[in-house]
Amino acid sequence: MKYLALISCLIGAPAAADTILAARTIRAQTLITAQDLVVKNVDVIGAISDPALIVGKEARVALYAGRPIRPGDVGPPALVERNQIIALIYDKSGLSITAEGRSLSRAGPGEMVRVMNMSSRITVTGQVLPDGRVFVSY
Repeated sequence: MKYLALISCLIGAPAAADTILAARTIRAQTLITAQDLVVKNVDVIGAISDPALIVGKEARVALYAGRPIRPGDVGPPALVERNQIIALIYDKSGLSITAEGRSLSRAGPGEMVRVMNMSSRITVTGQVLPDGRVFVSY
């Protein structure tokens, strides 16, 4: 009986952790500020617990008030908008070609985006660079 009491004391109740919740409804494509967030002492599996990971990011989906925010719900702010004319960079074995393209979706730095080459009308996929250009490699 002593051991049962000892084991129940060691196991105890699950500890609650800080979870970040939306303070108000946040529309998709909105930059998130500290005023948009609330910290609650509840444990939600898969939810973000550090507000520094969210502030300055862009909401990828609508975030509803009182709901936890998950890593897939936010991302870097988009540098490339849909239908925006951007520079495409092809770089292979020392040969570098720059072309003009039209973005087919929104994307932030480091994300992949489909772009239509304006000269050839061929659709390619490339990675958005921090300056807004798209790097295409084959």
